[in-house]
Amino acid sequence: MAELIYRNAVARGIAQEMARDERVILIGEDLGAAGGVFKTTAGLLDRFGPKRVLDTPISEDAIIGATMGAAMTGLRPIAEIMFADFVSVCQDMIVNQIAKTPYMTNGQITMPLVVRFGNGGGLRFGAQHSQSVENWLMQVPGLKVVAPSTPRDVVGLMAAAVRDSDPVMFMEHKALLATKQDVEDGEIVEELGRARIVRTGGRATIVALAAMVPKAVEAAEILADRHDIDCTVIDLRSLVPLDVTTVLNSFKETGRLFTVEENPRLLGWGAELVSIAVEEAFEYLDGAPVRITTPHIPLPQSPSLEALAIPSVDRIVETVRKHVVD
Repeated sequence: MAELIYRNAVARGIAQEMARDERVILIGEDLGAAGGVFKTTAGLLDRFGPKRVLDTPISEDAIIGATMGAAMTGLRPIAEIMFADFVSVCQDMIVNQIAKTPYMTNGQITMPLVVRFGNGGGLRFGAQHSQSVENWLMQVPGLKVVAPSTPRDVVGLMAAAVRDSDPVMFMEHKALLATKQDVEDGEIVEELGRARIVRTGGRATIVALAAMVPKAVEAAEILADRHDIDCTVIDLRSLVPLDVTTVLNSFKETGRLFTVEENPRLLGWGAELVSIAVEEAFEYLDGAPVRITTPHIPLPQSPSLEALAIPSVDRIVETVRKHVVD
């Protein structure tokens, strides 16, 4: 057991799989000698060499095209798109080729690949480098979408993603890169599509993802200590597959459902969860499900305005308190 930083957990998770399977390669900009712009791949070039850690030109289309070709021909590549916002540059390759090829070939061609993204806001990089784009990818049939909130989950879910036969979009939240956690030694493998109950309580269920998870936990502690409102907090971890069972089982116990999502409000993943809850467990509702989101705006670069836009601990506390008490 040792303390592990989120950014180092990325390198550990990749190294675990590269050491286990020689078919695993790493492709992307500045991830070799530079160790990645966020230092998430430091040390991998020295350990595995330039034939398996491949620095590329600044071309997202080329990175994803090479990754697709590698997966089609027997490798298990891991690609890096530096900022998740840049997925728009290579969206055609991901959405119309990678996601569709296994279906169109009736499984004769598989896509065992992972695309890693530096996702989300909180670091004041402005409107073009701070978006949470997991919803864009969640809507595409054929893709799996993962967003770990802890260093341990980074390692375990990376292993699951690399070993999966489907293409996995792996969202690494930039605001979490410096967070720490004690993590056991040895191989760690988690399961895609299984949410984690972080905290239990009987008054409400709060569902969060990635950087919103620690905020939801802190808010739940404040709600319990100051307002006698004890909440369950669920870390979704994966959007596809979506662990509806864990969420509904908790919601049926508490009667209240809140989602905390960094995405702009329109068509967020929380809307999907709320829809499922209303369709499948309407009789358990003690109040309308509530979504706590970023407004439908580009993220501002101003620190104070960005802090107002992204859900905060205070906003979670006040929203839950208002709806549960009322």
